[in-house]
Amino acid sequence: MAATTARNVTASTIATGKSKDRNLASMIFLAALWFSLFFGVMVLLALIIDTLIEGLPRMDSQLFTEYESTIRKDETGFRAGILGSIWLMLTTAVMAIPLGIAAAIYLEEYADKNRWYNRVIEINLQNLAAVPAIIYGMLAAAIMGVLGFTYKGIVLGGAIALALLILPVVIITTREAFRTVPQEIRDGSLALGATVWQTTWRNTLPSAIPGIATGTILGLSRAIGEAAPLILVGFATVRFDPNGILDKATAMPLQIYNLAGQPHEAYQQAASAAIILLLAMILLMNGLAIFIRNKFQRSW
Repeated sequence: MAATTARNVTASTIATGKSKDRNLASMIFLAALWFSLFFGVMVLLALIIDTLIEGLPRMDSQLFTEYESTIRKDETGFRAGILGSIWLMLTTAVMAIPLGIAAAIYLEEYADKNRWYNRVIEINLQNLAAVPAIIYGMLAAAIMGVLGFTYKGIVLGGAIALALLILPVVIITTREAFRTVPQEIRDGSLALGATVWQTTWRNTLPSAIPGIATGTILGLSRAIGEAAPLILVGFATVRFDPNGILDKATAMPLQIYNLAGQPHEAYQQAASAAIILLLAMILLMNGLAIFIRNKFQRSW
């Protein structure tokens, strides 16, 4: 009887995730966890409020239409950085998303998990997702050298670095989206005579699009705020608009980094305004990902 009661209590604790153990050590540990969470949130909130106070007066049209100026510092703008970031994101999306989805389709629908090379790919994917961003910049610089580019700081080099950065994220999230599609849909399609490719293209892939879109948007929202890989491929401050993937360009994170370190108050104020703009873009992309997931997600 006592053993049965103990098993029931243990099962209830596991099921609910709650325990009635309220000794001093557990309470101290719980208080430390809440204090850590509270302290981190308060520091972040203080930084955001300070940035808003400093940067809101510079949220004007000149921030979007003017270039970085060494003469009229109070009118310096981020036009080159904004356009450069747009070029980078478009080129990164074209390079990373189709390749990532194709790799996920192969690994999830075609790959034999008993083969050694597929297991090696699986392990490497998990490891690549945790590699520091600056390593991808070094790899992109090496790729540009192999391709024969002798000049640095072009859109293509930055896009290669950012595509390599988000590629593991795209592959992993796409595979997770494929796993949410019930196996019965595949079995039914195959039973009607469809091939594996027809089943994947007409049934599995359309059903997984909400999860794929969410993962890719979140990956791009991470890439838009990265500066370290771009520094490695030679990105610097430029004062003109890029017109193609082989043109030199800059990006908003790099301009923010450069201006925030300047002693002039006008530059620091412009950097704060650009931080607000970059945060708004990232929050907008994350909100779009949440909307797509909630709007188009299916319940099986």
